[in-house]
Amino acid sequence: MEPFLAALLGFALGSIPFGLILTRAAGLGDVRNIGSGSIGATNVLRTGNKGLAAATVLLDAAKAAVPVLVAQAIWPGSAEVVGAIAAVAAVAGHCFTPWLAFKGGKGFASAAGALLALAWPAMLACAAIWAAVLFVSRISSVSSMVTVVAAPAVAWGLGYGQAIAPLIAIAAIVLVQHRANIGRLMRGEEPKIGSGKP
Repeated sequence: MEPFLAALLGFALGSIPFGLILTRAAGLGDVRNIGSGSIGATNVLRTGNKGLAAATVLLDAAKAAVPVLVAQAIWPGSAEVVGAIAAVAAVAGHCFTPWLAFKGGKGFASAAGALLALAWPAMLACAAIWAAVLFVSRISSVSSMVTVVAAPAVAWGLGYGQAIAPLIAIAAIVLVQHRANIGRLMRGEEPKIGSGKP
């Protein structure tokens, strides 16, 4: 019962489409009608409102971190298991929210929030990886995908073995959500930051 409740908690909180809620509340319309059609922070940024994009990042990360911490606090005897389940469920909820016909964001900010709750030192190391890859490639999707793929190895290297399995599952979800980006990368069509392309 505990794993099921942890999954329900994670999915319910993860499914809240903050990017869409914030842009509509700000009178900017439906964020799904611009750019990639995603509800995530990168697409919110395409509205031109950096403040809303930053708020979306924080809220999307928080909605994955909070259920992990809550589940671990409620069921301390199985903290590793319920935390891992809540983390994966939260990212899945963000990417496949039932409020939007099971469509959602790319999952990177929520993945970061989950990693923060599961193994915060690994989160710091992955933030450095993300920044370095973004600096070199200037492609947001590349930095996101490289970081989520590296996260399980980083967690293992820092001694957070319990986080490896959920981070692998989260990486798989995020990569699936980036399948269009992967296609554009293979065709050489993925835009770089500052390129001016949509």
